[in-house]
Amino acid sequence: MLKLKNPYIFAPIKTGYSDRNGQVTKRHLVYYGKRSRHVGAVIPEPFYLEPSLREIPTQMGIDGPDKIPGLRALVGEIQAGGAKAIAHLNHPGRMANPRIPGNKFYSATGRACESGGATPVAMEKDEMEEVIGLFAAGARTAAAAGFDALELQLGHGYLLAQFLSPLVNDRDDQYGGDLAGRFRFPLEVVDAVRKAVDLPLIVRLSGAEMVPGGIEVEETVALVKELVSRNIAAAHISAGTVCSTPPWFFQHMFVPQGKTWDMAERIHRETTATVVAVGRIDEIETARALEKRFSGGYLAVGRALVADPDFVGKVLGEVDTPVRPCLACAEGCLGGVKSGLGLRCLVNPEVGTEHVLPEPSSHRLKVAVVGGGLAGMQAAITLYDRGHEVDLYEKGELGGQFNLAPLTPHKRSMARLVPYFREELARRSIRLVRKQAVAADVAGRDAVVIATGSKPHIPSIPGLLEFRGADILADEELPRDQNVLIVGGGLIGVDVATALVPLGNRITIVKRTTDFGEDMEMIAKNLSLKILAENGVRFSDRTHILRINERTVEALRDDEPVSFEDVDLVVVSTGMKSDDDLANRLIGAVPTYVVGDARQVGNAEDAISDAYRTCSRI
Repeated sequence: MLKLKNPYIFAPIKTGYSDRNGQVTKRHLVYYGKRSRHVGAVIPEPFYLEPSLREIPTQMGIDGPDKIPGLRALVGEIQAGGAKAIAHLNHPGRMANPRIPGNKFYSATGRACESGGATPVAMEKDEMEEVIGLFAAGARTAAAAGFDALELQLGHGYLLAQFLSPLVNDRDDQYGGDLAGRFRFPLEVVDAVRKAVDLPLIVRLSGAEMVPGGIEVEETVALVKELVSRNIAAAHISAGTVCSTPPWFFQHMFVPQGKTWDMAERIHRETTATVVAVGRIDEIETARALEKRFSGGYLAVGRALVADPDFVGKVLGEVDTPVRPCLACAEGCLGGVKSGLGLRCLVNPEVGTEHVLPEPSSHRLKVAVVGGGLAGMQAAITLYDRGHEVDLYEKGELGGQFNLAPLTPHKRSMARLVPYFREELARRSIRLVRKQAVAADVAGRDAVVIATGSKPHIPSIPGLLEFRGADILADEELPRDQNVLIVGGGLIGVDVATALVPLGNRITIVKRTTDFGEDMEMIAKNLSLKILAENGVRFSDRTHILRINERTVEALRDDEPVSFEDVDLVVVSTGMKSDDDLANRLIGAVPTYVVGDARQVGNAEDAISDAYRTCSRI
């Protein structure tokens, strides 16, 4: 039985903080230590069972005695605040990273994932025995390192789920076919781990794979009944497959909230298993409601604890400050790991650098921050927290261009960020000066931080007289039933298109290059482009606009003439350029620091992290 001080478990999320030998590092210890203070248990990132089975080069390993000292230190850090430490064991199968030299690729099938990856070897019995041995050895290493429990990954499209899934498992032997055949190998792994160690065992499952032909909840119910007979401590019910349905796997903002909770509730009702409910538990009210709904079970919180290490403390009333909101955007948490930088967070610039946090300033300075967008607000907060006296100048609405982000379909969760910043500014009593600062306003300060953002780049096109930009999203009523030509197909152009499509507009997006949505996080990009394609949006790549003649737009595509007729509305989204005029006027007059888009145009994560890093040094 798994006994925790409260029902909250920090879910396993890849960090990419290890060295290339799979060792625990100081970054791990500080990161997990901060997130262990209020929860009942912590499941660190998935451990690789041997170096040839890695998903990322900087994954932690649990493949031998050399890992035990580091793992013991990690367990000690987690347990220091009263939390239990749970080791998550996973074999990726065909989802091992093909870009890591020496990786091996096994599966129930000889077919590669349809979205890409290496072609695997369909496993024979001796290879299955080898994998069973790896899981058992990993379990013994976890026990030797002091872990309180284990979690086995039987979901999300990894190896054991590749046997469970009728979409993937095409075998005609005793390990394929009907439920009993597809269950056989995963249950052999469970039995071997049970025999290897006497630790409580959680099993993580996809309640459904959310793809036609994949695992459905009825099959998961049948499997959990088998697992209950093996006295598992809990069934951790998620959704999706990393191969076919990554938005469900990552619980991305584009998928509806609550589907995983419903599946967990059904599985508990039909099997009597203790369940772990998971999936965007990221607001205090939501968490408290789910505590009641899953009384006697557990709640796994993932990215909400990345964004705010004290989130569970705030749910429990142990910490009385605003929740730094997770936006379910995957910008930093997924993008950072994929980039090789390690886990980051759009809203929390400390993530990934918590082992080297800035010291308070030795001198109290009078600092003016000019611009109240994301970079300006983060700059003001960082400066105040380091001990400086701060005035924030902003004539318009706090939040700047980011206020447009939640106005597009599927991105409503982003509406929580600007109110959080406003609350943090008010909590610190940072003075807000409601005017557009000029050089004379700030010339007497010890330092000035320029966070004036960026402004649209307007191309020089003959006849371009009436047009709209991203600000169209803020209109009280968006256009309906019009022919719309969007010039520029990056993030802004795609977002505007997704907002206009549901209103019956006929949309064409023209772009000089071929990569539509090139600035977007990958899941949002793929889903947005899919939505647009399904709604008949015309994509004209390699297209250069020559001129606009009333309702006709003349262009060249691959150097061949093309025209777009009967255009009712032109939207220009050809990028942004830094607005650094004030910075240029202050050169030599006062120490000046330029942050965010005013320094270099980027995304929201870039703006916040740049302001944080820069102001940590002032």
